[in-house]
Amino acid sequence: MAQPTTRTEFKEWCLRKLGKPVIEINVDDDQVSDRIDEALTYYWDYHFDGTEKMYVRRQITQDDKNNGYVPVADNIIGVVNLFPIQGNLTGSGIFSATYQFVLNNLHEFVNYDLINYYMSFQHLAFMQEILTGRQPIRYNRHMNRLYIDMNKDKIEVGDYIIYECYQVVDPTVYADVWKDRWLQNYATAKIKYQWGSNLTKFVGMSLPGNVQFNGERILQDAQEEIQRMEQEMISSYSLPVHDLVG
Repeated sequence: MAQPTTRTEFKEWCLRKLGKPVIEINVDDDQVSDRIDEALTYYWDYHFDGTEKMYVRRQITQDDKNNGYVPVADNIIGVVNLFPIQGNLTGSGIFSATYQFVLNNLHEFVNYDLINYYMSFQHLAFMQEILTGRQPIRYNRHMNRLYIDMNKDKIEVGDYIIYECYQVVDPTVYADVWKDRWLQNYATAKIKYQWGSNLTKFVGMSLPGNVQFNGERILQDAQEEIQRMEQEMISSYSLPVHDLVG
């Protein structure tokens, strides 16, 4: 059959991989849904394709100013940067240092030595950091609030802020997520673990023909698969660790 493109198809794909309908999979539908949610959460937290970098613009309201924070959407798992709210030393528009440099050196721009230009802007950026600085931010994904630690008088109602963040890739919007090989195998292993856990309650019980449940073996196999795949995630699919607020 074709690769899954919906949650229902994904669930059936995982169950077929475990043996359905040839083998009865002793797992409730709610348990299957829970294990898929668990797999998706792990996928979003660690897989480089599970999130995307976003730049969110928000207009400050009076409530934001009174509260000292701005609300953040549920699908954002981390905020890493806030664009400077105060003006910068290099100016803007026709008064910017870049514009003035090009204006005064356009006739020899092709042969101009850019090392001095680059070092000068590095120095300006350093002065900006020392004299103006950045607004410290605090964010926790379970609170969905971005706190900006600054004097409230420095920002007015109606002003805009822009923050850099990471947003989960929603499979209900981007159906291609359900085709991810690692996610398919990991969700299947999670469902298999649930199956084995359910069957361990019937250890020693014999079926007609002296057939016995072997839930412990299924549980052990699933646990080994999960450990192997989580190690594969860290070594092959995760981005290098960097500073992340959230």
